[in-house]
Amino acid sequence: MIQVSRKEHFNAAHKLWNPKWSEERNIEVFGPCANANWHGHNFELIVTVKGLPDPDTGFVVDLKQLSTLIRNLVIQRVDHKNLNLDVDFMEGKMASCENLVMEFWKILSPAVDEITPHGGLYKLKLYETPRNFVEYYGE
Repeated sequence: MIQVSRKEHFNAAHKLWNPKWSEERNIEVFGPCANANWHGHNFELIVTVKGLPDPDTGFVVDLKQLSTLIRNLVIQRVDHKNLNLDVDFMEGKMASCENLVMEFWKILSPAVDEITPHGGLYKLKLYETPRNFVEYYGE
């Protein structure tokens, strides 16, 4: 099996805040991420497709199609947005990277299946900062 990856970038704001907790508890757990006026990140999303090369093209997935798919289905919906307020698929969810990447998977997995008969979505890697990232392999 071969893994092929595409990296995309977006900027977004969010706040980590549990409404069931006191302000003190939120600040204790989430620190600056609980800032009342939000905070932002320059996110990097790496989408990895795994499969066998198509015998006619040599591609596991056409990276131009993958890039277009990622930008149209995910990036346009989150770029320069407030993840807590502006993004429909995050409504009612804690705007953590863990929850965000799981929602990305739900959106991207069926779409990737449509553009590659020889592979499928294998992994999403979401960088919140150069040092903090999450990886998700689906359920």
